[in-house]
Amino acid sequence: LEHFPQLFLQFVDIQSQPWKDDVHYFKSTKISALALLKMVMHAQSGGNIEVMGLMVGKTDGNSIIVMDVFALPVEGTETRVNANLAAYEYMVNFQSSAKEVGREENVVGWYHSHPGYGCWLSGIDVTTQMNNQKYQDPFIAIVVDPIRTLSSGKVDLGAFRTYSENHKITEGGPSSGINAEYGGAPFPVREVRLR
Repeated sequence: LEHFPQLFLQFVDIQSQPWKDDVHYFKSTKISALALLKMVMHAQSGGNIEVMGLMVGKTDGNSIIVMDVFALPVEGTETRVNANLAAYEYMVNFQSSAKEVGREENVVGWYHSHPGYGCWLSGIDVTTQMNNQKYQDPFIAIVVDPIRTLSSGKVDLGAFRTYSENHKITEGGPSSGINAEYGGAPFPVREVRLR
């Protein structure tokens, strides 16, 4: 996992990053019909096994726009998905190839499935998201539940960001009430659902 964030540093626009000063900067995530369809189909293809992929797109004001997604060659279980070095190399090669053919979108996040157990970030997911935000922000995590999607007839997903390690919780503020031990993290971490 340590290699992943460093590999994408060259693709991140580091000029103006207002989200670094305002943890609630991003208010919404917009997903194209193509990206949503590909994400849900990929999640459903895994059955009871978690799958993972990356999302490409851009930011537009307070929104992260997901324009396309691509599946990653990872090993999954019923409760975990593990990306190895080959998957990270695949990600870098994909992004480089996309730039070579004129695709200007950047990687804006990752998605994975939670088949049958809802859309939330586990402790491992929180750590993964924190590392991604630390090295290649803006970055968003999306969790999709393919089983609940099939049973309800509507897409069941959640979009999340995490607070940084140095985020200060203010009494009565939007971050209050956070359990400092959430996800095994030694500092306050909270998932922020983007609407």
